[in-house]
Amino acid sequence: MEHLSIKDIHERLEELQGWEMFGNGITKEFHFNSFNEAMEFVHKVGEEAERQRHFPDITIKNTIVAIHLTTYEANGLTHDDFKMARVIEQMI
Repeated sequence: MEHLSIKDIHERLEELQGWEMFGNGITKEFHFNSFNEAMEFVHKVGEEAERQRHFPDITIKNTIVAIHLTTYEANGLTHDDFKMARVIEQMI
């Protein structure tokens, strides 16, 4: 699996509001009104990750959920990362 070029990554990031490059991946923080809402979101992301067989790194800090996407096998970003980011955006 080959990772995307920097040009391709920047073009795809323009389509995703709030996602930013971080290391060899993309990341975004999602803010919720309560810890329970944050956990419900994480649960939905986890279910979708299982369906797609593409697993994000997830950090929970009280009412803030940080999602980091990268494809470790490609040592960078692939189409799968941006597909997953778009799906996550639809969950909000």
